[in-house]
Amino acid sequence: MAEHYKVGAASVIARLVELVFWYYNSLVRLWGLKKQKTPASMEEYCVNKHGDREAVETTDIIIVGAGVAGAALAYSLGKDGRRVHVIERDMNAPRRIAGENLMPGGYLKLIELGLEDCVDEIDAQKFLGYVLYKDGNSITVSFPLDKFPSDVAGRSFHNGRFVQKLREKAASLQNVSLEQGTVTSLIEENETVKGVHYKDKTGRLMTAHAPLTVVCDGCFSNLRRSLCNPEVDVPSYFVGFRLTDCKLPKENYGAVILADPSPILLYNISSTEVRCMVDIPSRNLPSVSDGEMAHYLRTLVAPKVPPELYTAFMSAIEKKDNIRVVPSKIMAAAPNPIPGALLIGDAFNMRHPLTGGGMTVALSDVVLLRDLLRPLRDLFDPYAISKYLESFYTLRKPMSSTINIAANVLQKVFRASSDPTMEDMQQAYFGYLGLGGALSNGVSAVLSGLCPRPSSLAFHFVAMTIYGVGRLLLPFPSPKRLWNGAKLLWVASSILFPFIWSEGVRQMFFPLTVPAYYRTPPGNKVIKV
Repeated sequence: MAEHYKVGAASVIARLVELVFWYYNSLVRLWGLKKQKTPASMEEYCVNKHGDREAVETTDIIIVGAGVAGAALAYSLGKDGRRVHVIERDMNAPRRIAGENLMPGGYLKLIELGLEDCVDEIDAQKFLGYVLYKDGNSITVSFPLDKFPSDVAGRSFHNGRFVQKLREKAASLQNVSLEQGTVTSLIEENETVKGVHYKDKTGRLMTAHAPLTVVCDGCFSNLRRSLCNPEVDVPSYFVGFRLTDCKLPKENYGAVILADPSPILLYNISSTEVRCMVDIPSRNLPSVSDGEMAHYLRTLVAPKVPPELYTAFMSAIEKKDNIRVVPSKIMAAAPNPIPGALLIGDAFNMRHPLTGGGMTVALSDVVLLRDLLRPLRDLFDPYAISKYLESFYTLRKPMSSTINIAANVLQKVFRASSDPTMEDMQQAYFGYLGLGGALSNGVSAVLSGLCPRPSSLAFHFVAMTIYGVGRLLLPFPSPKRLWNGAKLLWVASSILFPFIWSEGVRQMFFPLTVPAYYRTPPGNKVIKV
């Protein structure tokens, strides 16, 4: 009875906080409607003062890398009539164990780009949410898709198959050229990027020139240091392998197991395969080559998986070359713009892969960049264009910062710890999702990219923390309970605030106060439609 009382009271507190945040969001939106000037890239017709200039380059835009971001950008710019030269290190299908989950918000961006057919004919599986497991209990968290057409959902698939479909779409356009080659450096003259030096597939040294170069060569980029101030953190590693001849407990739902010592993630990548990802802190990573990793998975992880998957799990870790390890990298976007060049994708911004939000951020950036470039008749004034494209870094924040912070915070909350306060955080998150309704839907909307609002993210994290404090204080706030509640507040703040700071408080919560938000295309007479 006391437990029901605690949960009920904590739920009331959480819903009061929800009302406060709703009122705050209403005021912010009202003020934004009065102050906001519609970005020129969306609803303005522009006449370029350089419209009569004759282009001497054979290419308008060079794209370095043909992964998800690069191939999607090449297609969208090619459809707009740009001459695009894509240089990709390896045209074979990538063999990645990450980049296999596309959130519903990312699928909506795929539709905006006209690329939704790229998830067809690759045995992609619909992805409707997660089942969360902890201490023998489970909670189903569904993406709020009721208001969307039936085809709108997340997708999970083999990353290589998806990337190859994107490349085929880009290559189908006559004004898009895909070439296999390794870009070695940017060509810089008078502090302006003029193109790239690269080696083609035969090893010949080549040079390509264009007024704009977009670098999106992935998480291992060798060009990012020229265009940003990278601070890469590797808090953990994902150990991945394929399970066969098995089914997940709930069809079209992934599984997240909050276990000690490692959280476990399971999801379909085809109609016959399940991907298992085990998150292991960097300091505790066993070796794969000498069998330590298999022993770790067999003894410490296997007992935590659902019983219906146990046999397939044990069989998978015994298969030769089935276990692969990838670093879980975190890198906040810290641009160092140079005229003539732009950095996007994982080369520019990374978040922990636990929530599978990377492709959603990348596709959102592609849509935004396409819309920003549309009004430009030519790209021959690199300084003016660089100034104009500074708006990209603010306009991308609603989607990128929401998904980035959610992923980075959850990897800390879900990680097993000997600290009782971290266990209280896990219990608070698990219990908060168990409340269901608007609270559970709100969290899943944030994680899925359907609600790209930093204020919503902040609200749910604060409400979750207050819910957790309420559980600790009730039924009577003794000195010990007050102390535990204070520690929970402190730990939650120490997790959330550094990530908010790294993303930029002003750009996240008050973007209308950033001058770059109102940039219009350079040298254009703007006629509002």
